[in-house]
Amino acid sequence: MEEIEIMSWLTLDAIKKKAKIEETIGNLQTDHSMSVFCTIEEDYLELYYSDSEANYLRRYEDREEFELAMEQRKEEDGEASFEEEPRDYDEDEEEEDEFDSIEDESDQY
Repeated sequence: MEEIEIMSWLTLDAIKKKAKIEETIGNLQTDHSMSVFCTIEEDYLELYYSDSEANYLRRYEDREEFELAMEQRKEEDGEASFEEEPRDYDEDEEEEDEFDSIEDESDQY
């Protein structure tokens, strides 16, 4: 990974116009920073906009490093995907069957 500090958002915007945007993480209207992950030809780039820190351009060596950086940025920004343990719905059906049988018994009285 290579990184260069960029002083102006205009410079980042000019690069962004020429790039294919893969993903945008963050929002300058609600947060203090925004990362735009994009590609230009075979270069994998992160354009980092900030209103409280230095802006920068990062170039990643390959797609794998690029995707890993996206996931890390999502985790930092709270946008990481939430993986829930799969629920076994058969157990729920068994519980419902138990309740049904209890209701059926109460109907007899």
